[in-house]
Amino acid sequence: RMNMHSKHNGYSFPLRDTVKREKVHFCNRYGIELCGDLYLPAQAAGKLAAVAVSGPFGAVKEQCSGLYAQELAARGFLTVAFDPSYTGESGGTPRYVASPDINTEDFSAAVDFLSVRDDVDPERIGILGICGWGGMAPNAAAIDTRIKATVTTTMYDMTRVTANGYFDADDNPDARYALRQALNTQRTADYKAGTYQRAGGVVDPVPADAPFFVKDYHDYYKTPRGYHPRSLNSTDGWNVTSPLSLLNAKLLAYAGEIRSAVLMIHGDKAHSCYFSRDAFTRLQGDNKELLLIPGAVHTDLYDRMDIIPFDRIEAFYHQYLK
Repeated sequence: RMNMHSKHNGYSFPLRDTVKREKVHFCNRYGIELCGDLYLPAQAAGKLAAVAVSGPFGAVKEQCSGLYAQELAARGFLTVAFDPSYTGESGGTPRYVASPDINTEDFSAAVDFLSVRDDVDPERIGILGICGWGGMAPNAAAIDTRIKATVTTTMYDMTRVTANGYFDADDNPDARYALRQALNTQRTADYKAGTYQRAGGVVDPVPADAPFFVKDYHDYYKTPRGYHPRSLNSTDGWNVTSPLSLLNAKLLAYAGEIRSAVLMIHGDKAHSCYFSRDAFTRLQGDNKELLLIPGAVHTDLYDRMDIIPFDRIEAFYHQYLK
């Protein structure tokens, strides 16, 4: 395991010679210092359009978000891929918790950081969320009018899947009550112990009867393809009690009020495709688009450069960040 992450100096992808990368820090509105990687086009001049990138859920900036940020920088955008609060190299204690509010705020904090840079045009800022951060991104677009264009790829609505289970199989009050009981029992145990029980990352080895998407996750997070020692999915997972706030909120409550442009991208063979299909029906206006990639599964949009539609993403940002 130890030498798994060293193939590209701690990143899951090689650094392109057409971009420059530098580590940056900025604080969110809750006083948590976030850590990100800034990607600059090597030939940059003047004020650029900028994009903040985060995700997947339980990943770090050295994985797919950095890959997306680098590709967009190679296409002329200034980008930042950041670790969300409580994860990776970002601050916040305790570690390894998610919050629909704080993680939405993380995107706006990245917009704060970008909007005051001399090399960024503050009227041309967009965001891109992958997987679970594809669910946070529309929530950020709903509250933050500085965001002019939002892309989601292989989106998860983490509040929906937490409250309802996969494919809404547990969408009933009794199932939610049982989950609440279990989480609060754990909460008491954590407080008594003075530590937070971890839920475990992606299962390893994969059981023979596991759903195909679990095998897909394993193929990314638990192999040299995507493994990173700071990634929760590669290691010991979120805190067991992390779902509490996800269980008590609805991320897409105001999706219908997003006035800025949104492009939702999903593989039509992904187990998670229903999140994008359903979220898209809530969006209003002719500047919204759902792009389904034939034959693609959930993790194909993590790092498969031949499958991720970067030409379409670039065209979308050029259209709405102008």
